[in-house]
Amino acid sequence: MGTLLDRHRKVMPSWIGLYYAEPIELARGEGRHVWDGDGRRYLDFFGGILTTMTAYNLPEVVDAVREQAGKMLHSSTLYLIEPQVALAEEIARLSGIPNAKVFFTNSGTEANDTALMLATAYRKSNQVLAIRNSYHGRSFSAIAITGNRAWSPSSLSPVAVSYVHGGYRLRSPFGHLPDDQFTAACVADLRDVLEVCTAGDVACMIAEPIQGVGGFAMPPDGFFGEMKKVLDENGILFISDEVQTGWGRTGENFWGYQAHGIVPDIMTFAKGLGNGLTIGGVVARAEIMDCLKASSISTFGGNPLSTTGALANLRYLLAHDLQGNSRKLGAHLRSKLDAIAARHAIVGEVRGKGLMQAIEFVHPGGITPYPEAAGILMEETKTAGLLIGRGGLYGNVVRIAPPLTITREEIDEGVEILSKALEKTAANAP
Repeated sequence: MGTLLDRHRKVMPSWIGLYYAEPIELARGEGRHVWDGDGRRYLDFFGGILTTMTAYNLPEVVDAVREQAGKMLHSSTLYLIEPQVALAEEIARLSGIPNAKVFFTNSGTEANDTALMLATAYRKSNQVLAIRNSYHGRSFSAIAITGNRAWSPSSLSPVAVSYVHGGYRLRSPFGHLPDDQFTAACVADLRDVLEVCTAGDVACMIAEPIQGVGGFAMPPDGFFGEMKKVLDENGILFISDEVQTGWGRTGENFWGYQAHGIVPDIMTFAKGLGNGLTIGGVVARAEIMDCLKASSISTFGGNPLSTTGALANLRYLLAHDLQGNSRKLGAHLRSKLDAIAARHAIVGEVRGKGLMQAIEFVHPGGITPYPEAAGILMEETKTAGLLIGRGGLYGNVVRIAPPLTITREEIDEGVEILSKALEKTAANAP
């Protein structure tokens, strides 16, 4: 039969990425720890790409899923689904969007695809603004609005996209400017793009408050507030992609958009809500959500099993103030990351908010990307029993985003591993 890796390579696409020189199978998890197929234990600082939001094997979620599975796994949106309605009510309330309606999907990709369909239908335009260095999923339309070449395999597109400057300051021509001037320069660029590159009747702008795959790049607070003033002048809708920033992960806010003093017209979510269950969705004002004139359904979106588990997960998060834990322990994590980064010239920048932190690696003395250093660090931390993520346009950023129930002791343990791994990386990077 061969090894699991051999079997994977034989039947799975070559473009499905695998971490590590010797990829591992994650066989089970509990709390913030996972075990691989050989029984080795790891502290997980990435949570399946920010998806295991609360914890592995959380009893409240497991019990809710087990009970629902004993009743019924599935019914489509052709029938009423009580946990779907209950979850939509809770999300509409939390969203901050007035007169909100919710549509459930199977993933963040599908959520962003739906948001684009709503915005273009509502505005009767296929013109879309997206942000450089962005990532919004792997569907045909989501790839079209992904401003990151490493994740954009096709130039074909169902929408006409214009890219504007965003919050990735380290490599921005405006990055040297103070916050207010940086924001003003990007707003001026937005105005210029609207005037020069579009036909004028743009449907929407879609943006991640903090870029996920892009390496947790983030603009100054208030940045998208200034952008939205220009959008509002032109009747352009704002879509906030909260697939990675939602549910209190940034600590200071429940949604990433709240750092910018705005309320989006449309918001998308996925990942952490299900804590591993398949779920995503779109929130929009009723007039936007109801603008579609054709009939539609979702076979799996909002199914009883996923919405039951997601509702239990969301209620646990709210009852235990995991946003507060993210704020408190995120600050503790950041202080430790800043301290160890200051000792190494290969660290170009530490950035992020709450339990969403990144380290970007550069060749000493400049900002030339150093992906080899990130690769070595990934291997060293794995060997020492810590899982972290990777991102950035050049693959030179490591991402740290543990489950929101992480403890202070686990933060200290993980950072100690990271610190020793960084020492080895600095010594051994080519």
